[in-house]
Amino acid sequence: MNTIIPDTVDVLLVGMGPVGAAAANLLGHYGLSTLVIDKAQDVFMAPRAIVLDNEALRILQMAGLEEGAFDTIAVPVVRMHSPMFGNYANINTAGAIDGHPRLVTFYQPQLERALRSRVVDHPSVRVALGAELLDFKQDASGVLATLGLADGGTASVRAGFMVGADGANSFVRRHAGLGFEGKTFTQDWLVVDATDVPNPIDHVEFICDPKRPTPHMLAPGNRQRWEFMLQPGETRAQMEDPEKIRELLAPWCRPEDIVIERTAVYRFHARIVDRFSKGRVFLVGDAAHITPPFVGQGLVAGLRDVANLAWKLAWVVHGRADKAILESYDTERRPHAKSVIKTALLMGQRVMPRNRLTATCVHGLLYLAQRIPGVRSLFADLKIKTPDRFRDGLFSHGRTRSRLVRGGMLPQGLVRSEVGAPLLPSDEVLGPRLILLGFGCDPAATLSRELLAAWTLAGGCTVQVRHRGQPRQGDISWEDMTGSLVPGAAPPGWVAVVRPDRSVMHDGPLGEVELIVSESLALLPGDRERSAGTYPENTPAPAWQSA
Repeated sequence: MNTIIPDTVDVLLVGMGPVGAAAANLLGHYGLSTLVIDKAQDVFMAPRAIVLDNEALRILQMAGLEEGAFDTIAVPVVRMHSPMFGNYANINTAGAIDGHPRLVTFYQPQLERALRSRVVDHPSVRVALGAELLDFKQDASGVLATLGLADGGTASVRAGFMVGADGANSFVRRHAGLGFEGKTFTQDWLVVDATDVPNPIDHVEFICDPKRPTPHMLAPGNRQRWEFMLQPGETRAQMEDPEKIRELLAPWCRPEDIVIERTAVYRFHARIVDRFSKGRVFLVGDAAHITPPFVGQGLVAGLRDVANLAWKLAWVVHGRADKAILESYDTERRPHAKSVIKTALLMGQRVMPRNRLTATCVHGLLYLAQRIPGVRSLFADLKIKTPDRFRDGLFSHGRTRSRLVRGGMLPQGLVRSEVGAPLLPSDEVLGPRLILLGFGCDPAATLSRELLAAWTLAGGCTVQVRHRGQPRQGDISWEDMTGSLVPGAAPPGWVAVVRPDRSVMHDGPLGEVELIVSESLALLPGDRERSAGTYPENTPAPAWQSA
């Protein structure tokens, strides 16, 4: 990794944990000159995140991590166990969505190293490990930052934008004067990671015992994790004592037969910043929001942040849109992050009841609720999870007769250039582009020359997919990963505008394509003359058809 500090960059990215490393790769994909700094010289080894969902895996795919780039274990079920009611609730996490398992466990240091190894593939991204942000000032045109370097020296860099991915104690957040609302739980938790545990489980379980609530799960590398809630009066030193750890693990294994890899006591938090940005400074991940771990969405939320922000910064820097679109980052992400935190707090109430009476009432009600089909489905099928859809933001409001949801995600499928050709995930083929997608039709053929030129200057391209059995009109096919054909999300003769983060911006029938493109361009205002030639894929893409 090149550690030379440039004088100017498009983006100064502070922090290179998993969220910062994912952001570095995405910014590199979009061709932004980026300097990434982190005062740590290596990845953090203490126990941290352990769960990812299909949405996070899809974003990591966009960031350049192919399948198998880091180890995961698909989790088929999450079980809730009560000493009074036994196995009182199950959450079904089996299966796949958009080509990725619904829920996996992973080993965070391995993920971070995989992301860092991909950064070197982007010549526009430089990394300075051991460098610390000491000060910054911003004005209307950028941010001037002072850095402390690993060799004890200092350097200055001017950036068009700054992104703070520097964690819960974010210097960027504090120095920008952004408030951090929320609360700290009174409970502390001991996290224990161990390897070589006999008779490993194949699922995630929550032992909801009011005496000591204990989440327990498997992880790659023959690992298992336990999280033990501390009782009043118990201290960090007491809980991290090897004798105490052996006592806690005794119900599952002989502690002398396993390897204790890591232990740490954490106090969980539920906090969110009052705004995700200030001027040219933006916050992502734990710098913007901290989520209790009870629904495994902390890292997932941070990855959603960078997928949302990176392309918008690129469109502004490359002149394809006005700086005003950056306001949509807070509009789209903050309500969703708040909702995730509320869901985690709700789940936490189920996991860590204060006393036996409370546990009996809460678990008893859930036990009875599982007998009601509609309620059981809400819980068992993970419908309580906050959907990754925007209430407001950079998309055209309204619903149409397609199955697409504006402000929601375009389903991912498998594509091929011709019958018998290798299948590829559609996100990889679509690339980091703004897409005008035609379902069984060619949207470019219907657009006026002037509007097509304006679309191209906005960084847009056109793509068509045909339905299975439809006469061949191009040289690429599309086949869904999960069983229902992706073009079935919309009827033949339908078009959709899809953002680089795969959110649907607009859609409608082919006959309204000029209006759809015009309204989409209106959402991306700006003088685009300087954008011409800055993006090598500013030309219409080839037509695609289904397998």
